[in-house]
Amino acid sequence: MDSDILISRTRAATAQGATGYLTIDLAALGRNYRKLVSMLTPARTGAVVKADAYGLGAERVARALYGEGCRHFFVAQFVEAVRLRPALAQDAQIFVLNGLQPGNEIACAEMSIVPVLNSFAQWRQWSAAARMLKRCLPAVLQFDTGMSRLGFPEEERSELAAALRDGSNIEILFIMSHLASADDMGSEQNGEQFAEMSRVADEFPGFDISFANSGGVFLGDAYHGVLARPGIALYGGAPNAGEENPMEPVVSLDVAVVQTRTVPAGTKVGYGAAHVAQREMRLATIAAGYADGLPRCLGDRGAVYFKGIRLPIVGRVSMDSITIDISALPEGALTFGSLVEVLGPHQTLEDVARDADTIAYEILTGLGDRYDRQYR
Repeated sequence: MDSDILISRTRAATAQGATGYLTIDLAALGRNYRKLVSMLTPARTGAVVKADAYGLGAERVARALYGEGCRHFFVAQFVEAVRLRPALAQDAQIFVLNGLQPGNEIACAEMSIVPVLNSFAQWRQWSAAARMLKRCLPAVLQFDTGMSRLGFPEEERSELAAALRDGSNIEILFIMSHLASADDMGSEQNGEQFAEMSRVADEFPGFDISFANSGGVFLGDAYHGVLARPGIALYGGAPNAGEENPMEPVVSLDVAVVQTRTVPAGTKVGYGAAHVAQREMRLATIAAGYADGLPRCLGDRGAVYFKGIRLPIVGRVSMDSITIDISALPEGALTFGSLVEVLGPHQTLEDVARDADTIAYEILTGLGDRYDRQYR
């Protein structure tokens, strides 16, 4: 049999009998992007598509956003940019937030990928590549304004300003920093970082500024700069903790039931006998676990839904399976092959993250590749 036909049939069979279905709503993604554009104009709206677009598929997501007019895409690592470059037209700019490791410079330049320079080591690396290629190369400068993670620190700013005044073979497209607490609209750190970024702008006049991430978009026009870099808000996550989420959900996840059973009181459930039935219970095992991005700590804390009814997780989450209490359902309502809702209209990313004592980013980026992915 032709290998392409075999692969096609295998994919169809896998989709038909998948143990889980991860649906990515590209129309909702587009509406979220347009909402942010309406808030940011006249500033431009870029898109953070690092970590495979937060686990949703960078190529499909980036192409959809390109169709909405996005031309600025941010990844964290050079390998992500290499994978994404063929999926986008040449007028799309791809920026590598972590900058480059030694040895990536020439390939980066030849592929028209733009590094974000965070230190003099990266500056010298990129400048050397420009000399080797005998042309000026584009870059972005990142400044640390209070996060102590990436970017030129305050003590290096005067030396950097002198280097720019003396002439350079690096074309600076814009300068940027990253907000550490933008998801908390009441955090004093937002104002502190804004003041520090204003000082940076005074020391480096004439350069455009990129400052706002998802949360920063909602802090007001002063934080927007000329180019914002939303990420989680595009994918339906709440940009501001404790506030009503203004974004549309983009992701839903349904997982299949493998087996059901009825157990008497006193029955031990799962690894370590972490749960003991206090009464007769009807249980179901679903085909996903911590290998599929559902954290182990959801055991005896989290839940799934079936037709709007909450079904608690009982016992520990395993690598490939989770046991749920289905006693609240009519007998026979949920059987082998039935699908339960993990993410959807009754349970948001934030709900799952709360139950797992983590953040929506970790839930979203951790969703594994064993689900059948459906784009609509």
